Amino acid sequence: MNDTIALAAPKKRYRNLAEGVVETFTNSIREGVLKPGEKLPTESVIMELHGVSRTVVREAISRLQASGMVETRHGIGTFVLEPPTQLRIAADTIRTIGDVLAILELRISLETEAAWLAASRRSEQQIEQMGAVLAEMKQGLTVSSDVKFHLLIAQATGNPYFVDILSHLGNTIIPRARVNSAQLAHDDPAVYLQRVQHEHEDIYQAILRQDAEGARAAMRTHLSNSRERLRRAQENIETESTA
Repeated sequence: MNDTIALAAPKKRYRNLAEGVVETFTNSIREGVLKPGEKLPTESVIMELHGVSRTVVREAISRLQASGMVETRHGIGTFVLEPPTQLRIAADTIRTIGDVLAILELRISLETEAAWLAASRRSEQQIEQMGAVLAEMKQGLTVSSDVKFHLLIAQATGNPYFVDILSHLGNTIIPRARVNSAQLAHDDPAVYLQRVQHEHEDIYQAILRQDAEGARAAMRTHLSNSRERLRRAQENIETESTA
């Protein structure tokens, strides 16, 4: 590796010197200039290239370690790690009712806490947006409006990672986007939609009155009911296939 090419000192201004070193290494790793398993230059080389102190270099290496990009082997050096595995969840990986049930289990653990946080942290503007989507859903419950409602709750947590995960899941978070669970479970479609609407209303009302425990319970009820419908649908399919 040519250290002077791969790790030339950055020209832009940074809040501190370590940040500049971190960005240079990060870019080199992401662009493939520094490959997994490759050893980073010594502290002395980095100090010379960037014109910084040993303390700055060590701070930068610590940040890279914390981000999972490198690991330091004592007495040997610092090495580039393999990039983290990407999320396996994607629309084309969710093929069966069992897959949708697995997603619902994930959502129950994730969204019950999101509802709790949303009730604690939501702004007036966010509750107004939820109310507007709820009114839209009363006119006709669509997958799009359902997804929007759940994403608004995620946004109201104030935690961007909830939003990232639910956005990544997209329409897969709504079971009926993948399978007609009401029909397969032999539920009356009108009764099913009315029940789902009431479940959304209960979640909204709890968040509106800032009842964190109530919001958590309402979300758990909503998602658990969806899981139960899917479980019955799966049982019906298995029964019919063996009849």
